[in-house]
Amino acid sequence: MATAIVATTYGGPEVLSPVEIDVPAPGPGEVTVRIHATAVNPIDYKRYSGAFGTNPAALPLRLGLEAAGEVIAAAPDAEGPAGPLRVGDEVIIRAEGAYATELTLPAAKVLPKPADVSWEVASGILTVGGTAVHMLAATGVAPGDTVLVHGAAGSVGSIAAQLAVARGARVIGTAGPDRHERLRAYGVEPVEYGPGLADRVRALAPNGIDVALDTVGTDEAVDVSLELVPDRDRIATIVAFGRTAETGIKGLGGGPGADPGTEIRADAWRELLDLVAAGKLDVVISKTFPLDEVRLAHEFVRDGHAGGKVILLP
Repeated sequence: MATAIVATTYGGPEVLSPVEIDVPAPGPGEVTVRIHATAVNPIDYKRYSGAFGTNPAALPLRLGLEAAGEVIAAAPDAEGPAGPLRVGDEVIIRAEGAYATELTLPAAKVLPKPADVSWEVASGILTVGGTAVHMLAATGVAPGDTVLVHGAAGSVGSIAAQLAVARGARVIGTAGPDRHERLRAYGVEPVEYGPGLADRVRALAPNGIDVALDTVGTDEAVDVSLELVPDRDRIATIVAFGRTAETGIKGLGGGPGADPGTEIRADAWRELLDLVAAGKLDVVISKTFPLDEVRLAHEFVRDGHAGGKVILLP
């Protein structure tokens, strides 16, 4: 038997509970993975909070979208996007139900884990990294651009900022003062959010801002972006979906009317894993929790200021 985390009803973190599950043997084209780390993402909370509806037929609801672990069983024809999979392979998976100790899933959802990358980092790179890659692609970030990243010390924002720097852009990133040194280490120019933000950004970039990437969803982030960026096609948000129709900025992800960027996000691993393996992309792990402390982990994430990835350790 294995253990999985489920939401028994809709509500807050108190509805999360561990349950024993049977893990089937791999069928054709499948593998079974023993999970060593699984990432917490905001969408996990939204799913059981009722933000996407409260269909009782979906309960109990399995949670989790990404994890890292070791293949412990594999069908003879199991082949992932990077090639054949075998018992003993260290892998990254993207599949629903990843809050678990073991999971059987299609090999098509399994990627090789770079050897020198920790379980925690490996489990937390695909969702936030894919989102960041999508943001840069949707706004056409290019060498010579000046890019403003709102929430540059957060899990998505920090990766978006690093990727933009790597692509030859000048990056200004909003963050609290306690995270400015980390941004400077990435080659990002930090600026404190709050009243007067537009003026502070103008002082840093008197020639203007070409692109704005909003990962926080505040009115301040949207309004300052609109004030500073002339081309609204080069402003993107992954949170403020209620502002996209009225302003003409791009909504990206799973929100109403947003561009899901399915293919871009699915292929982002090719760039992300190489950069992480080479030590050229820093994935900040804010905190880890044992799997059976999932409620505490979600309470920590829910306040919106985790400052990096939160990881569950089975």
